[in-house]
Amino acid sequence: MKHGKKYTEAAKLVDRTVMYEPEDAIALVKKAATAKFDETVEVHIRTGCDGRHAEQQIRGAVVLPNGTGKTVKVLVFAKGDKVNEAEAAGADYVGGDELIPKIQNEGWLDFDVVVATPDMMGVVGRLGKVLGPKGLMPNPKAGTVTMDVTKAVNDIKAGKIEYRLDKTNIVHVPVGKVSFTDEALKENFNALMDAIVKARPSAVKGQYLRSITLTSTMGPGVKVNVAKF
Repeated sequence: MKHGKKYTEAAKLVDRTVMYEPEDAIALVKKAATAKFDETVEVHIRTGCDGRHAEQQIRGAVVLPNGTGKTVKVLVFAKGDKVNEAEAAGADYVGGDELIPKIQNEGWLDFDVVVATPDMMGVVGRLGKVLGPKGLMPNPKAGTVTMDVTKAVNDIKAGKIEYRLDKTNIVHVPVGKVSFTDEALKENFNALMDAIVKARPSAVKGQYLRSITLTSTMGPGVKVNVAKF
């Protein structure tokens, strides 16, 4: 893969043979981010899990203390009193059956997170083929299937992110923006790592965290020392 001049220059700042401490890695990622927009800082964690086995799956959510720097649009599937509750909490869209054709037939996907009350999951289930592949399906483990829609919406708006294994047993998560202070990024990174460490499935044998890489949207990857986790 051929990289541009800016990336090549930025990559020279990073020593590929070094496992950096988190604070040093964060400083490097910020220094190496040269795009004209406010790049997202991402963490990529390669695990020793085998996601083909249900008991080795990792999935959950964590509220980042300093948010993600992104405005998140929330869609809530609810009925009755829960509709007013979701609207009062600041959900961007609230509805029920009437939203199904809009999403299925018109391809409407102007939202980042979907929350549903348990009694609406029968309706939402019909959207599995659309929402599933995009990672938008509500899930009790992620706190997005709940009767407490106020808490769900508030948490998401405050910077709650979901983490899950992909097909290659890697977790990819945003932890903020390059414009954040080093301290804010470090607090977010630590909150994420605490959650990932606690989420270790008991069925995983051997090394749980194989590698941790910090990167910005357009920048080079910086390896983080795994030993402390």
